[in-house]
Amino acid sequence: MKPLFATAVALGLGLSANLALAQAATTPVGVWKTIDDETKQERSTVRISEVGGVLTGKIEKITDPAKQAAKCDECTDERKGQPILGLTILRNVKKNGNDAELWDGGDILDPGNGKVYRVRLRPIDGGKKLEVRGFVGMPLLGRTQTWIRVE
Repeated sequence: MKPLFATAVALGLGLSANLALAQAATTPVGVWKTIDDETKQERSTVRISEVGGVLTGKIEKITDPAKQAAKCDECTDERKGQPILGLTILRNVKKNGNDAELWDGGDILDPGNGKVYRVRLRPIDGGKKLEVRGFVGMPLLGRTQTWIRVE
């Protein structure tokens, strides 16, 4: 009887761990490779973190060695003149109350032109990719990028 119980407990723990990993993979929290819209090459790495149910994202790595020391000269808020490496580009994003797979309500900065857009995030492909939609006004008026999960 004891071996059967131990097997059942081990199986239950294994399933619980797999479920927890699957749920974690379908959130935007993690490290993402951004892809340039025109060249389709890796542009940077962004780490998205969650504190108190609110997501923020910072540029952790810039792929182009010539841009390592670049600053956000086009920014118009408190980020103006700040180094792009380490810059917070994603702020105040929260889980949508009506759609369990959607995070929105915050904004995203394009450090290339200094513009700030409203943002929606949606994990796809089981959390391996992230649809990042930046827009002005309504989501219909915007652009979507697909980021690739690194970790």
